[in-house]
Amino acid sequence: MRRARWLKVGAGLSLLLSAVLAIAQQDPLVIFAVVTKIPKDRKQVTAQVSTGGAATEATLIATEPILDNLIWKKLEICHSLKGEAWMTPEGYRLVSVKILDAGMLPMTLQGIAGECLLKKALEFAPLVD
Repeated sequence: MRRARWLKVGAGLSLLLSAVLAIAQQDPLVIFAVVTKIPKDRKQVTAQVSTGGAATEATLIATEPILDNLIWKKLEICHSLKGEAWMTPEGYRLVSVKILDAGMLPMTLQGIAGECLLKKALEFAPLVD
């Protein structure tokens, strides 16, 4: 009786481990993003993200190599990014990241980037008569 119970537990654990390994071996998604909020610790950045469809607000989670990347250290609001990431319940866990010109973004994000840049420009240099 005990032996059968252990066999069931062992089978369940092996199934769980194989599912975890299958997820880890999947290719990361190519994402495009426009940064909308940057916290002080920079480990989790809020952005408008597109994976080929409509843009949605999501969290970009930086892994250790990304945190050491100069691009990530100099990240500001309205920056346009192209990256590879795995989708998790918390957000997108980044594997690689590159800075893009806003014109290189998908059309769904170009308007968001444009509005963000205009807002940012008006904050720094308001219209003067």
